[in-house]
Amino acid sequence: MTHLLESIKSSKDIKVLTKQQLHLLADEIREEVINTVSSNGGHLGPNLGVTELAIALHYVFDSPKDKIIWDVGHQSYPHKLLTGRKTQFKSLRKHGGISGYPKIAESEHDAFGTGHSSTSISAALGMAIARDLKKENHNIIAVIGDGALTGGMSFEALNQAGHLQKNLIIILNDNQMSISENVGALSSYLSNIVKNPKYSEIRNTVRDAIMKLPGIGEKAADTVGHMEDLLRSMSKSGMFFKALGLKYFGPIDGHDLEGMIKALRNIKTIDGPLLLHVVTKKGKGYDHAEQNKEKYHGVSPFNISSGENLSKSTVMSYTGAFTRAMIKLAEQDKRIVGLTAAMPKGTGLDAFGKQFPERFFDVGIAEQHCVTLAAGLAKSGMKPVAAIYSTFLQRGYDQVIHDVCVQNLDVTFCLDRAGIVGEDGPTQHGVFDLSFLSAVPNMVVMAPKDENELGHMLKTAIDHRGPASLRYPRGSGIGVAIQNPYHSIEIGTSELVQKGSDVSLIGIGSCVPTIESAAKLLESRNINAEIINARFMKPLDERAIIKSIKKTGRVVTVEENVIQGGFGSAVSQLLIDKGINADIKCIGVPDSFVEQGPASMLRKRIGLNPENIAQSAQQLVK
Repeated sequence: MTHLLESIKSSKDIKVLTKQQLHLLADEIREEVINTVSSNGGHLGPNLGVTELAIALHYVFDSPKDKIIWDVGHQSYPHKLLTGRKTQFKSLRKHGGISGYPKIAESEHDAFGTGHSSTSISAALGMAIARDLKKENHNIIAVIGDGALTGGMSFEALNQAGHLQKNLIIILNDNQMSISENVGALSSYLSNIVKNPKYSEIRNTVRDAIMKLPGIGEKAADTVGHMEDLLRSMSKSGMFFKALGLKYFGPIDGHDLEGMIKALRNIKTIDGPLLLHVVTKKGKGYDHAEQNKEKYHGVSPFNISSGENLSKSTVMSYTGAFTRAMIKLAEQDKRIVGLTAAMPKGTGLDAFGKQFPERFFDVGIAEQHCVTLAAGLAKSGMKPVAAIYSTFLQRGYDQVIHDVCVQNLDVTFCLDRAGIVGEDGPTQHGVFDLSFLSAVPNMVVMAPKDENELGHMLKTAIDHRGPASLRYPRGSGIGVAIQNPYHSIEIGTSELVQKGSDVSLIGIGSCVPTIESAAKLLESRNINAEIINARFMKPLDERAIIKSIKKTGRVVTVEENVIQGGFGSAVSQLLIDKGINADIKCIGVPDSFVEQGPASMLRKRIGLNPENIAQSAQQLVK
């Protein structure tokens, strides 16, 4: 194996490599990505698919002067390796290491920080406007996946880019699959372009004819452009983008390095907004990832030879408990409909969809549409359950307020990956939902203490007349048995887990088992703690909470959510409103973005561990 990658200290170093060396470099990058991700976990398939594309971009353009923006960012590993981060790459996604996403504080080559999809074109257009206002001269390139084009924000940006006619290059990375299989009319449109034999036949004929003309090359870019226009009109391909005011080129093979370098050299000389359609293979170079694109999109540490996950758990996950409950409840109620936004497997609704295909809808990366689609279903008498990651529901917040809660419709929101999620970092932690959902009138906000309670809360939410939400963490439950049948919990009622007299420990959701461990530590210090599983943040069980705090005179609240506007804030406000004088300590996520790292370590750092809770309670008692 060669060691070209060791010599790449910046993207300038690849410009002196020969064509053969560039291919060897691609092999080395793939090997480095596979080895590191198999150890650290991370996004595998997307990065293997864009290796040649990343090399071609850095070979033709001059980063950081030229700005390359990676949409979503989970395909930026080759970019990181090509911009001087080889020695740090083993620290990928580790605490204190390099991020799994572009991060402007990490490198001048990360032109814009990304973590959620469909943002790159908007950001790139803003940079293009600023460049022109400042009378600067550099290229701006947005790399966006086909799945991200299902997000409405990308269409809004395309529309204005075509209107403003700024110099802007958009690379459409088309692997016909983003995370889960792409859905929607646009995905079908792109697939038809790629599969259209007439297009390829005409394109090759025209290209061969042009190449035989004397003097053809970069100087003949305009002529080539006119021929491409003619070709598009003949094949009816690319007309969608042309209608928006963009020049369309492609599709071209995203693994043909020489072809991409030529294409990029040509289009960088063309004025106005343009789109280069690049076809890649997700998981390219690793058989397991090529064969199972969804499974190897994002992975935990795995065995390279077998592809097997190294961190399997025998305990049912919260997602698994949700799936089980959804199927059981849907068997009893034909009004229940499952919706998700490009995350059928991640949310567990893939199994529901297989059993009830006519009652399952994956809307693509379109959370706003997902929420309002659910509202429409509810208005028509159905019982929609929208399963969306906590961090992604932020994108549909206006629709939650305006389309669901104002009209008091029967929509259930199931927020997977709520709280600290670990190595994916600040853009993926779901630590705001208790705050932003509880602020909205008519919304019921609840969180289960374990995987058993999750199923009963799901039934509670579905049975409730009006909007309701439940949030639960990533990963395995605590190993409790699932009780059947599921029953509704009275809205706004808590659970007294343990009686005590010295201090009240009140937690919500997955923090309750942590509180129970803290209470055992306090018991060894002769402090008798009362434990309440709040279950509901909105409405609060005011009667039970006040009764406990009046008895102990001290309370510690615990939540895996930001303290501002969170559960502790609600309890504090309750005490103020009722004129109750008590010592209170609120433990939760501080007013800062939580970085990447193992979830257990991050919880300890911010105080969401038994020892810190016990210490805080002990200080109140003293």
